[in-house]
Amino acid sequence: MTPTELSVDAAVERAVALAAGPGRAVLGIAGAPGAGKSTLARRIVAAVDAAHGPGTAVQVPMDGFHLANAALDALGRHDRKGAIDTFDAAGYVALVRRLVAADDGTAADEVVWAPDFDRRVDEPVAGSIAVPRSTRLVVSEGNYLLDTDAPWSALTDLFTETWACVVDDRVRVDRLVGRHMRHGRDHEAARTWATEVDGVNAARVAATVGRASRTIRT
Repeated sequence: MTPTELSVDAAVERAVALAAGPGRAVLGIAGAPGAGKSTLARRIVAAVDAAHGPGTAVQVPMDGFHLANAALDALGRHDRKGAIDTFDAAGYVALVRRLVAADDGTAADEVVWAPDFDRRVDEPVAGSIAVPRSTRLVVSEGNYLLDTDAPWSALTDLFTETWACVVDDRVRVDRLVGRHMRHGRDHEAARTWATEVDGVNAARVAATVGRASRTIRT
């Protein structure tokens, strides 16, 4: 089945409606590197909080489950950081289960603490994001939320809805080059990483977009 395509504005409106539902909604936003997932997630959280009150929505990035640089060095994977096997996939899926269970009366957690990712030091930071039981919408974004390999494959049944950000490849690569340059790479190194390392990951993500419930052109 082909996913329904939404504009960014329509997607934000949909998220505001999800937050008004009777229970917690956990929204997954997938997409290739540079597709605009984090930007869309931030806009959704701001709109939901404006509509329903501060703290109604919380953003929880999959990037908080990057393996630490020291672990990547030990595994020999640092030069492919961002590939699907450079994340703690089981840890991320376990967190999503906790975020879903927090609303069904079976979980003891008053607050679920999630990790964040600090781009300034290029490392995950544990226990950075508080998700109280009162949160009505959790927005989680990442590359591999639609992947068909276990344990990632469990996510589509856990999320209330799973969206995919889609964008022209040229625009996406230009965004990535700018991002990598802001974090210290020169132009040549930034473009090489964006096309060779991020490019492999983007191809994997593109193959899974059809599993989304909705697509958003960003």
